[in-house]
Amino acid sequence: MVPVDSRPTSAPKLASPSPEEGAGGERARARLPVLEWLRGYDRAWLVTDLVAGLTAATVVIPKAMAYATIAGVPVQVGLYTALVPALVYAVVGGSRVLSVSSTTTIAILTASALQEAVHGASPERLLVAVATLSVLVCAILLAASVLRFGFVANFISEPVLAGFKAAVGVVIVVDQLPKLFGVHLGKGGFLHDLYHLAVAARAASLPTLALSLSLAALLLLFMRFAPKLPAPLVAVAAGIGASVLLRLPEAGVKTVGVVPAGLPSPVWPDLSLLQALWPGAVGIALMSFTETIAAGRAFAAPGEPRPSANRELLATGLGGLAGGLVGAMPSGGGTSQTAVTRRMGARTQLAGLVIGFTALAALLVLGPVLSQIPQATLAVIVIVYSAELVSLKDFRAMAAIRRTELVWAITAFAGVLFLGTLRGILVAVLVSLLALAHQDQNPRVYEVRRKPGTNVFRRRTDAHPEDEAVPGLVLLRVEGRVFFANAERVIDAMVPIVERADPAVIVLDCSAVIDVEYSALKMMSQAEERVRQHGAELWLAALNPEVRHVVERAPLALGRAIGRERMFYNLEDAVAHFRARCPAPEASGRAM
Repeated sequence: MVPVDSRPTSAPKLASPSPEEGAGGERARARLPVLEWLRGYDRAWLVTDLVAGLTAATVVIPKAMAYATIAGVPVQVGLYTALVPALVYAVVGGSRVLSVSSTTTIAILTASALQEAVHGASPERLLVAVATLSVLVCAILLAASVLRFGFVANFISEPVLAGFKAAVGVVIVVDQLPKLFGVHLGKGGFLHDLYHLAVAARAASLPTLALSLSLAALLLLFMRFAPKLPAPLVAVAAGIGASVLLRLPEAGVKTVGVVPAGLPSPVWPDLSLLQALWPGAVGIALMSFTETIAAGRAFAAPGEPRPSANRELLATGLGGLAGGLVGAMPSGGGTSQTAVTRRMGARTQLAGLVIGFTALAALLVLGPVLSQIPQATLAVIVIVYSAELVSLKDFRAMAAIRRTELVWAITAFAGVLFLGTLRGILVAVLVSLLALAHQDQNPRVYEVRRKPGTNVFRRRTDAHPEDEAVPGLVLLRVEGRVFFANAERVIDAMVPIVERADPAVIVLDCSAVIDVEYSALKMMSQAEERVRQHGAELWLAALNPEVRHVVERAPLALGRAIGRERMFYNLEDAVAHFRARCPAPEASGRAM
């Protein structure tokens, strides 16, 4: 959630288009959102946007380099990722404050994809593979935008996403711990890495470990007592200072090594890698878009345009494509750096442009300084910020609300840990779809009775024995969509209720039925026939217009057998009609 005080007190108010601009100007602004916010830009925002962009850059740039180490690529690749996608998104993106670079999740997925496709490759080959992966990810995003597949991100439920991200956080921490100890381990599965880390920890480099613990304490202190200050930049500066002043490389503390100065050079994708990289590219594209749209919408202030799903697909696709062609990693909107830009009062994407140009300045002039960064420094930044992905609060909330969601989250968590990150995202998607199918396949069916003295009909429970019933009439309510996969379950759930009541008329309350398809109608017609053979009648009540239209037009026995005379506006009308037709005899017990 976005803290209330992190949002601007007033949203940017853009001037109305003048009549002489015509439809062409409107279409141009729709294609390029930059034209919209530039046209209505208030000079009073300039200082705020510049300060917000510079502050966010002090967070984005160190983290971008750290994320490059997660992916196993040179740190300058992280700077390319903080440069090009940010500049492109500032022109074509829909969010006023979204900061686009790499993220923890995208970095670990990139590492997994490269590990499977080009394990042990040379740095040059690795750079080509990164470029190919980025271009492939962006091709998927652009195709999804053209096909208007923005809704696909909704297929990963929040509980499953929470489990997936928590597992990613654990995997990243285990992956980066060897750098904190100053040891090197071969990559394997999660349990393999955990075991060998425990063995290798006995050979840890004490200077590296001391530096790691000191920087971790520094980061945590800043996050606790000075959260508005750029803690990652402070950690990087402290690491460089310690490396130079204490001559840590001579004590065995490894640094990131040479960081080439200057602009990135073009890198052309290798089409021969497409087959090996496409599974990872699909997962990265899904997570990139999911994180981007979530961050963009979470930090949109009242009055600002809400980011469109398909527009964000286009913007992240174009930004990543441009970045991939110079060797950048796959990119997406990041929550933590976007929170910084919003907290500092950013009003427009000028702040994003400032972040990109600051990364460019770092590439042009800071190469020799950045080469002195200890690897442990970047590992500490990664671990501290990745730990935020493991939210026990989310798991406790799921357990308190409904255990089913907790099971889905744990399944996604286990899938990432024991099957790997790329297969884990597939597990996450499948679990979400299974959860959706499970809910659709098990619509609720229950008997309802009238609350005394009202026209409210509620579920029959032992907690309300006073609720009224009509002898000879049973009222059933169905909730959800009725279709081929669950129609039989609906009928099976109705049978024991009807057998206990042995009514003359069964009224099916359809107020909560949102759709009925052919197979379900066919089964309902068979149920109506069985009811009729037992001397009873089936009535329908509270059908929404679409469902009523389908039932009336159905070329089955149901529409003909029931007819309009057995379809009622609501349950109250059905009960009144039954009472008028069949006056209830004196009977003991409560009755309507």
